[in-house]
Amino acid sequence: MQAEAEALESAEQAAVVAEQHAALAQKPEAEMLAELELPNPDDMQTGDDFSAFMKETVPAALRNRALRTLWRSDPALANVDMLVDYGEDFTGASDPVGIVKTIYRVGKGMLPDEEESNEAAPELEATEAPAEVLAFEDAKPAPLPVAEAPAALPPRRRMRFEFEASATPASTETEIV
Repeated sequence: MQAEAEALESAEQAAVVAEQHAALAQKPEAEMLAELELPNPDDMQTGDDFSAFMKETVPAALRNRALRTLWRSDPALANVDMLVDYGEDFTGASDPVGIVKTIYRVGKGMLPDEEESNEAAPELEATEAPAEVLAFEDAKPAPLPVAEAPAALPPRRRMRFEFEASATPASTETEIV
């Protein structure tokens, strides 16, 4: 009951504020600032009080202009440090264009400089196939090395249970009383 009353009251206040914002939007900016008794946000400097623009009655567009002026006026607010999460550039503008040369070789890893210079091959035309590829197609694969047989394992031990004749019950019938 009380929560409903509070919700109704806050809805009424929001409607009143919306009406005030609509009425202020129809007026020129100079009249709007005079009616709200606010200075021009573009003329404000460092150290001025920007808290008057944070009231509920101030339209959002005017509040945003005052905040932009505040952020530009104070170097502590204008210069963002590099500790911002998600502040990286994901536009792809800094991605490399074209082919990137690397010393990483598939199956071999990062090669030292000496091996890289030995493997450098001249550029081939698109119509010509390298001799290594042709030779590879005709070659038979090398046999795989045979693994040594493991040493003979000792036989597995199994648990055995033996029961004495006296340990078994004399009869398995149940008595009914």
